[in-house]
Amino acid sequence: MMDELLDVKVERVAHGGWCVGRHEGRVVFVRHALPGERVRARVTEEVSRFLRADAVEIIEPSPDRVSPPCPYAGPGRCGGCDWQHAALPAQRLLKAAVVTEQLKRLAGIEREVVVEEVPGAPGGLGWRTRVRFAVRQDGVVGLRRHRSHTVEPVEACLIAHPEAEAAGVETKSWRGASAVEVIASSAGDRAVVVTPKGRRGVAVPDLDAPAAVLVDRGRGRTEAARGRGGVRERADGREFEVTGSGFWQVHPGAAETLREAVLAFAAPRPGERVLDLYCGAGLFTAALAEAVGREGAVTGVESDAAAVRDARRNLRDLPQARIERATVDDALAGLEAADLVVADPPRTGLGQGVTGGIAAHSPTRIVYVSCDPATLARDIALLGGLGYELAALRAFDAFPMTHHVECVAHLVRA
Repeated sequence: MMDELLDVKVERVAHGGWCVGRHEGRVVFVRHALPGERVRARVTEEVSRFLRADAVEIIEPSPDRVSPPCPYAGPGRCGGCDWQHAALPAQRLLKAAVVTEQLKRLAGIEREVVVEEVPGAPGGLGWRTRVRFAVRQDGVVGLRRHRSHTVEPVEACLIAHPEAEAAGVETKSWRGASAVEVIASSAGDRAVVVTPKGRRGVAVPDLDAPAAVLVDRGRGRTEAARGRGGVRERADGREFEVTGSGFWQVHPGAAETLREAVLAFAAPRPGERVLDLYCGAGLFTAALAEAVGREGAVTGVESDAAAVRDARRNLRDLPQARIERATVDDALAGLEAADLVVADPPRTGLGQGVTGGIAAHSPTRIVYVSCDPATLARDIALLGGLGYELAALRAFDAFPMTHHVECVAHLVRA
């Protein structure tokens, strides 16, 4: 069955950049296709319940189909983008359909979802301010192919921000490195983070534009080889320090857009007690602390040591905010009750332990920022069983050309 060509009628979109079709009654998950199309698809994987395949010929195209702007997009090529073959409005409809389906299937909630454009990426290109490239044995950089460790060499990445591309990382030799990340911050800083193979050093080539150079020593530790040890980011007029490869939204408009959405749902009031879980460098913590004022209190919880140092530095002018270094599970067990909880977990979501810990604090409202609609829907269902209901949800196209979508959910105590 592997490599066999199948004639597939594509039915609907599925989570993860796939579309679903059937061949002789068997489910086929197809990439590089669109709903309503008839395609010839090459089987790339066979499991007991379904097949995976790449659409290699479009027999009956969708009206939403466009020519991918990137020469590296397509079957067997770069796996960084999922929807380059779809017009931008269609991409957002596909993402909305995925969020809608996950909410219905995993949480039993029927809700119309609209995926909103995030300012700063006209045409869906040139938005990614942080790009991590893989490096081959010969020092050539590129991006991984889909579900593969194989590196696809690229001379330029079209979704990368122009200020990140200016460094010319893709055109240099990085022998001795396993990965190279280029960062172009909202405050105008540029940095290149190099991950060496083993203990051997990396001869850093001359870059096409000025940039700090940092060496990733593992476990979240980086050291500056040239220039600053991190970058500055800006949101709502406030400057944030982010060390090394520390987390920050990669779309240039996402940090401000999400901050505004969180505040609108959270509606923090002076004097309230707030928990900001997985707080990172303190983007939401700062906004919440300003809203509750000196008579209120905001506790940010973060397990990454570098992010904790960044957050404490970024919030030093807000005495009502404090940062606790701990896992969220551990912190919730020892913290006092809260009026409001904000959570921005990694893709794995909250899970049963954290949702239970949040409910034990009896907040009147929860604001949940998620980059994965499946774990979001699962956790909404868990919180529903603990007395919280979904009051509102917004979705944002913070990752154009990819299947990823950012959601902000507002839950209230029933």
